[in-house]
Amino acid sequence: LCRHVGIVPPTHNEWEHGHMVSTRKALAAFTATGLAALAYAHLETRRFTLRRIEVPILPPDQDSLRVLHISDLHMVPGQKTKSEWLQSLAALSPDAVVATGDFLSHVEGTSSALEALNPLMDLPGAFVLGSNDYYAPKPINPIRYFSGPSQITPSRPMLDWEPLVAGMTAHGWHDLTNAQVDWKVAGRLIRVKGVDDPHISRDDYWGITHSFNADAALTLGVVHAPYLRVLDAMAADNAQLILAGHTHGGQLRVPGYGALVTNCDLDPKQARGLSHHRSCALHVSAGLGCSRYAPFRFACPPEATLITLTPRSSHLE
Repeated sequence: LCRHVGIVPPTHNEWEHGHMVSTRKALAAFTATGLAALAYAHLETRRFTLRRIEVPILPPDQDSLRVLHISDLHMVPGQKTKSEWLQSLAALSPDAVVATGDFLSHVEGTSSALEALNPLMDLPGAFVLGSNDYYAPKPINPIRYFSGPSQITPSRPMLDWEPLVAGMTAHGWHDLTNAQVDWKVAGRLIRVKGVDDPHISRDDYWGITHSFNADAALTLGVVHAPYLRVLDAMAADNAQLILAGHTHGGQLRVPGYGALVTNCDLDPKQARGLSHHRSCALHVSAGLGCSRYAPFRFACPPEATLITLTPRSSHLE
């Protein structure tokens, strides 16, 4: 047919050359798309976002309470933009601040973290630590992040975390490391229980001897990594609200689908934002930072959340 209409079929070499050109173009396009996505993911680490949510959880006769939830700062010296944005949150004048760990991502990050927190520490506050406050960061294979919860290797040196704790407690913030606190906030009693980081097995919830009582305006659980064993214990202990961090919201989210991993045993659908665990509300912050060795976020901008606790309907009593 080709000879009949005057078309000369391509030789094998010509076909092979054309195929190679097409393949190279496809690879170039794929590489360019990947590099563009990588560049955007790096830029997104500085797209700080304030989220606002309401949780109807207080007794019907109570006024609202506003709690600023911050997490996973992962401070490195010189992060001026992050520090200034965090400082600006003090202008919101929340009734209280709760920080759920991983303040550090550098052996010299303590002073940077305390500087970023300084205006907020004039407000009532409480905190727990995370694994990155105890151990220095190190490069890891990113593929391991998708194969299950990461592990702290014995070769990672301990950080000097005591000055971080001392700096916050000196401003009156409550250290909730395996502890319970009766916290007066805006004239209301909040009973708070917190644990050390379950991700490195430092949690000891049942070592806290007192149970939650019903005479408080709010019973609050605080933890860095939201492992189910701790969430189950807090829910069984009648916590009304649990605040956690650690997941980075998945850090790399698929638009229209969400998080792929949580770096713990929490369902990825709960990697960011407000959900429920058994009978209590659960808020997981996607956090404000990331490891200095993985400075990328995709479809998951760094965030803090202003949680307005409002009275629940009287018919729910």
